Amino acid sequence: MIPIHASSSYIQPMEYNSGPVKFVLAPYDGDLPQLVYNPLSWTKMASIIFLDSPVSSGFSYARDPKGRDDVGDYSSSLQVQRFLNKWFIDHPQYLSNPFYIGGDSYAGKVVPLIAQYVSEGIEKRQQPHINLKGYLVGNPMTDPKFDRNFQVQAAHGFGIISDQIYEAAMRNCKGDYVNHVNQMCAEVLQTVKSLISEILDAHILYKKCVFSAPKPTNDATARKYMLEESIELNEAPGRPAIDCLTYGYYLSYFWMNNNMTRDALGVKQGTVDEWVRCKRELPYKFDMPSSIPYHLNLTMRGYRALVYSGDHDLQVPQLSTQAWIRSLNFPIVNDWRAWHLDGQAAGFTMGYANNLTFATVKGGGHIAPEYRPEECFVMAERWLANEPL
Repeated sequence: MIPIHASSSYIQPMEYNSGPVKFVLAPYDGDLPQLVYNPLSWTKMASIIFLDSPVSSGFSYARDPKGRDDVGDYSSSLQVQRFLNKWFIDHPQYLSNPFYIGGDSYAGKVVPLIAQYVSEGIEKRQQPHINLKGYLVGNPMTDPKFDRNFQVQAAHGFGIISDQIYEAAMRNCKGDYVNHVNQMCAEVLQTVKSLISEILDAHILYKKCVFSAPKPTNDATARKYMLEESIELNEAPGRPAIDCLTYGYYLSYFWMNNNMTRDALGVKQGTVDEWVRCKRELPYKFDMPSSIPYHLNLTMRGYRALVYSGDHDLQVPQLSTQAWIRSLNFPIVNDWRAWHLDGQAAGFTMGYANNLTFATVKGGGHIAPEYRPEECFVMAERWLANEPL
C-alpha cells in the first residue's frame, strides 16, 4: 500500500497517524524529539511505501529544474506511477502482493488519478505488472461543487449558524454556495465564513491551534491546505500548546532537520537545505477540476474503493462526500448501518455496487486517523481483509 499526501512529506502519515512510530509529546528542550512505536501502525496489516510527493516535497528533489517547476495534479500523479514502476522492478518479490493506494484530504483528488494511470498500464500489459486491487481515501477533496457546497448545510447541522442564517443562505443562494449568484448571497456567505472561522473546521470540537506549516499565498492553495497556518521558511514553526494535536507537527521540524536523522534516512548532502512539512512555495498546478470521473471509471472496472469520513470535519463534510457518491448512481447493496468496535458504534457505513464502501468515523476530523487511530486501524484492517466493517 502507498499513502499519498499531496505536497506534504511522508512524515505526515508515517509519524502522525498510520505509521510505525509516533512522537513523544514532551516540551521541546533543544534535544532530538523522541519517538515510540505506534501500536496501531498500519504496517501491522500491510507493507507500506511512504513517499514524498510531488517532487521537491519533504526530502525529495529534482536533478532537472523542470521536474520541480512542472508540478500539478496530473504531472505529480504520473511521477508516482513512474516511481512505482521503478520500485517494483527493483523489488519484484512484492509484485504478487495485493496493491492499494490511499490518502486523505487533497489526496482524494490525486489517489484515483494515480490508480487510473496504474490500471491503464495493466491494461496495456506494461511491465512490471502491478497487482492493483483498489484504493482508499479519507475526507477526500473531490470536486468544489460538492466539497464546498455542503459546508453551509453541515455548519447548520453542527449548530455553528442559526436557522435564520441558514434559511437566508438557501433563499438567496438557491442551493449554489460556490458561485455567488447575487449580492445578498455573497453577504450571507460572508457571515457564514466569519462564524466558521471561530472554530477549528478540521474538527469542530478541538480548539484552534497554531499549525506548523507555511501560510497559503493564494485562494487555490488555501483550498488545498485548509489545515495550515503560518511559518516562514528558514524559521522554526510557531510553538502550539502541548495539548494541541499540532504539537507533533512542531516537533517534526526539529527531528527531521537534525543531522542524525538526515544521516539515518540517507538524505544526500546539498539536496535539501531545510525540511518543512508542507512546501507552499512549490509552483503546484491545481489542474484537475474533478476526480469523480476517475472514481467512476475505477469502480466500474472492478477495483475496490473505501471512502471514509471523520464525521466532525467541516472542511470536507461527510455530507459532501455522500453527495458525490450518490452522483455515481450506484445501487445500494448494503443498507446504512452502524459498524462497531468493542461493542460500541465506531461510525456508520453503507455499501454500493461496484465494490464501493462508504464509512463514517465517529468523532473523527479531517485527517480521521489522527483523531481516531484505533477506529481507523480496525476499519482499514477489516476492509483490506475483505471483511464487513
